[in-house]
Amino acid sequence: MSELSTRHMEALRRPSPPELSVLRVVAAVGSGLLIGYFIYAFLMGMEPITTVLALGLLCIFLVTFVYLVVYPDSLRSQYTERSLAIASDMMEDIREGLNAKSAEAICRRLLPETHAASIAVTDTERVLACSGAFAEEFPPGSPIHAASTLYAIQHGINQSFRRSTTVRGESGEVLEIPAGIVTPLRVRDRSIGALKFYFRRARDVNRTQYALVAGYADLISTQLAIHELERQEELTARAELRALQAQINPHFLFNTLNTIASLTRTEPLRARELLREFAAFYRSTLDNSGSVIPVAREIQQTRRYLLFEKARFGEDRIQETVDIEDGVEDVMVPAFVIQPLVENAVRHAMRDEGPLHIRVSVHSVGGDALDIEVEDDGVGMDEEVAARLFDDAAKPDHTRPVGSGAGVATRNIFERIHRFYGPRSYARATSKPGEGTRISLHLDLRESIFA
Repeated sequence: MSELSTRHMEALRRPSPPELSVLRVVAAVGSGLLIGYFIYAFLMGMEPITTVLALGLLCIFLVTFVYLVVYPDSLRSQYTERSLAIASDMMEDIREGLNAKSAEAICRRLLPETHAASIAVTDTERVLACSGAFAEEFPPGSPIHAASTLYAIQHGINQSFRRSTTVRGESGEVLEIPAGIVTPLRVRDRSIGALKFYFRRARDVNRTQYALVAGYADLISTQLAIHELERQEELTARAELRALQAQINPHFLFNTLNTIASLTRTEPLRARELLREFAAFYRSTLDNSGSVIPVAREIQQTRRYLLFEKARFGEDRIQETVDIEDGVEDVMVPAFVIQPLVENAVRHAMRDEGPLHIRVSVHSVGGDALDIEVEDDGVGMDEEVAARLFDDAAKPDHTRPVGSGAGVATRNIFERIHRFYGPRSYARATSKPGEGTRISLHLDLRESIFA
């Protein structure tokens, strides 16, 4: 953790020195005044009840003064214990990453611990959760309108304001927010959202609140970074399992070997060539497991797969077109982002009769992104089913066995491009029954963890 983050945590764990100083001064002055009053009452012969009351107040002030001077660490320990308890609970809340559920838990947990009237957590585009005064105006899923939030996310810089700021609510109403602090949530030097504190009064925006926002934002970012590493390990394991699956898939294995065997007598030279390519295909599958490879190698692996399927179904049953823009052949992409999509097209889009045309294209978008498309003219599917294809992949069902249907490919691809290339990358599917399906992948190379 950075030096700045350490200072934030220290400020979060102990009460600010001015607070203790003020309490000490009040206790000392109060004690002095009561001592003076007690002496004056004794000399003037005032009533005993008044004297006893003054003596009782004197004892209270003296005990408070001694406690603040002699045992300040006990107060600090209370603050520390409370802060550590909150931090521990909050880390548990975001163990599964940043989503609407974890964001709501964060907001509800932090609101009572601050002077904020409202606390919100966002991703890069929308509000995930909001608690407090503005909860109804900023419901989950509403777009971010506040300029301070957008600036903090875009530039990774803390933002604050002490003058009334106009913000448009979800239903279009104009809201006046007196003051606020916005801190970006960052993972791998990339903003993935923001933590926002809104206040009713400008004077509530002080050093303590700054330290709280920054400290809690650091805690959240650290836990999200840990979650990111855990997810990448899981995805790597899934990629390896996907490679192993392809290696021992009995249907593909037996069908290909039977095809080669059937050619050994009629076309021995072709059978030998297919066997050589088959060995190269599986060697490459094993070598590429969980790694990144050039676009050219992924295309080569895809062509090999189609070679076996055309040998099985016939050259006239599968016809592919590959369009690769010059200069993108060496761009590094995760293995198994194109070949599984082509495999899905062959397995699920082919009609009983007639050829299946498959087009694969890879193009650069201004040098900052890569667009990949796999399109077929097969049986297609309903538009609603196609639209949900990657939406369902965004919400993986961990109770479903890995390898159950075509969803494995879409789920694995969606998760990897989103994790490896950031939230601006996406996967989309469009389709019409009887006309075919198009799968589009957009990889934001600027956000790539491989850069």
